[in-house]
Amino acid sequence: MWITLLLLSCGTTSTKTEAELAVAPTAEPATEAVVAHGAPGESHEVHGRPHHGGDHATVDHSFADAERWSQVFDDPERDAWQMPAELVAALELEPGSTVADIGAGTGYFNPHLSAAVGPEGRVIAVDIEQSLVDWMTERAEREGTANVEARLGATDDPGLQPGEADVVLLVDTYHHVGDRVAYFARLREAVPPGGRLVIVDFKPGDLPVGPPESHRIPQEKVVAELEAAGWAEVGSLELLPYQFVQVMARGE
Repeated sequence: MWITLLLLSCGTTSTKTEAELAVAPTAEPATEAVVAHGAPGESHEVHGRPHHGGDHATVDHSFADAERWSQVFDDPERDAWQMPAELVAALELEPGSTVADIGAGTGYFNPHLSAAVGPEGRVIAVDIEQSLVDWMTERAEREGTANVEARLGATDDPGLQPGEADVVLLVDTYHHVGDRVAYFARLREAVPPGGRLVIVDFKPGDLPVGPPESHRIPQEKVVAELEAAGWAEVGSLELLPYQFVQVMARGE
């Protein structure tokens, strides 16, 4: 059973971001930052470009420097607000099941997901940067998580086979997807009937972490777009201090 499940019909900010608190050696001068998988990155003004088919909140960024991004995405201070162990526990993943993490970055969630599904389960960690995929492959070898497969996806293709994943997770990645309705309609085919999609992204308001508010997508818009893509709303987990956790399911 799902726990703590509430059935419910995620401008620039002056707040310092995590990038300004944990600057990697090659980081740009501190400016307002975009977030992918929970950690701030490149400035929208300097490196961002609108994603074709997206909206004002959709921005592409390069995450090719895996070593640099590991220092940001895997910063131990992130655990205090991202709460990876608690989030994965709340998903109640079945041992032996397959979970796909899209926009997995440097694999921040991979060890937690690996433990949750167990040795008979699978973790498919998808990213569109080959350097990050290579990094996650090496990470799985270092950490002894043989059930983790790092896989290359594309901006218009989640890289999953039909019915391959029981649960699909996107953390701080939704606003990087361009033509979201088309993308998530395609993603719907990757889960069997009853399979779940979990979107974790930033709430509105003045937050100490996260992208500028103009680049966040309201939770109600996320739900509306996913329903247009053929997903059914399940509910929302009230768990994280700065992010909503929206749960959707594939119907018959």
